[in-house]
Amino acid sequence: MIKKQNILLEKIAEEHGTPVFVIDHEKIRENYREFREKLPDVQAYFAVKANSNPEIIKTMYYMGASFDVASFPEFMLVYDNFKHLPEKERQDFIWDKIIYANTIKPAEVLANLNIYKILVTFDNIEELKKIKKHAPDVGLVLRIRVPNTGSMVELSSKFGAHPGEAVDLIAEAINLGLGVEGISFHVGSQCNNFDNYSQALNFASSIFKEAELRNYQIGFIDKEGKRRKILDIGGGFPVKYTPDVKSFATLARQLNSEIKRLLSNDNIQVIAEPGRFMVATACTLITKIVGKAVRDGKTCYYLDDGVHHTFSGQVFDHQHYPLNSIKCGEKKVCATFGPTCDAFDTISLADELPEDLQIDDLLYAENIGAYTIASTTYFNGFPPPKVVHLNK
Repeated sequence: MIKKQNILLEKIAEEHGTPVFVIDHEKIRENYREFREKLPDVQAYFAVKANSNPEIIKTMYYMGASFDVASFPEFMLVYDNFKHLPEKERQDFIWDKIIYANTIKPAEVLANLNIYKILVTFDNIEELKKIKKHAPDVGLVLRIRVPNTGSMVELSSKFGAHPGEAVDLIAEAINLGLGVEGISFHVGSQCNNFDNYSQALNFASSIFKEAELRNYQIGFIDKEGKRRKILDIGGGFPVKYTPDVKSFATLARQLNSEIKRLLSNDNIQVIAEPGRFMVATACTLITKIVGKAVRDGKTCYYLDDGVHHTFSGQVFDHQHYPLNSIKCGEKKVCATFGPTCDAFDTISLADELPEDLQIDDLLYAENIGAYTIASTTYFNGFPPPKVVHLNK
């Protein structure tokens, strides 16, 4: 299997040059099917920020995914995939299939979103005032702050209202004449502590119950004329980069049980925002050795991709992507650097690679699809890698 894969990677590099970022769309479809199979009552809103390649968005669209966007350009990326639909169908799709999950939105963005009656999140009174002025027709989802302990990237220091303030914020929104349709939370990216979800679900259940006791109407009227509330359980679904990461199957069982226990009688529509889970394992980077040196007794390889480009996930996402060699050989601890004239452009000081590799030999990194190419720059004039699609 490894030899067959290496032959394919060599062929791609020969045809397209390096660095080259390979997206396997069948793997994306496989990940989506697994998510829906294990969480059948949860609608997946793909987090576009994880990897905003338009062809990925198209694949997710045709699989039946909804979308979580965090900027107006992301909204337009999704919108462009269904602009061919008649106006009524397009509007229904936007209303039913997109949530703008960034709690802070510029006034001009809100004004642009208002005509679509899109779902947007909020977590403070100043945002409510802005929404009232510029986008009074959107649907609101209150984001609450929940524990992020054990997650690779925590989010609660920046986003989410304190649960104790949640019902008062709902009241403020209703007093302003705005419609609150539900509650959202995010337990942090790459969550390996599933108790975060249980605590967050308990918070959400308590807020729904308190709002009901105070006679605050939360929810929307569905196509059957019934009032339903939205519960957005965010993302954080773990990818098994390393053996110590807990399995998604285990989390899914826990989520299904907790949702049934806490919310089964509340006529709630549960949605989620998987990003990493859908794309991380679907992408491989192929890079080439452009320089070689021995420094302090250690073999150092200089590559044509680095941390200002696809390996940016090591900085922004706190995730390491081990490099593998197309060629076989006895492995030693080596250092790997990116191509820029910048010492920060250090990929690893401890990659295990053959020490007899030569300039122009190929290396590759797997599971590199999430929060990587989305953050590439043109630093030092080096462009992002070329993108190649498999199994579209």
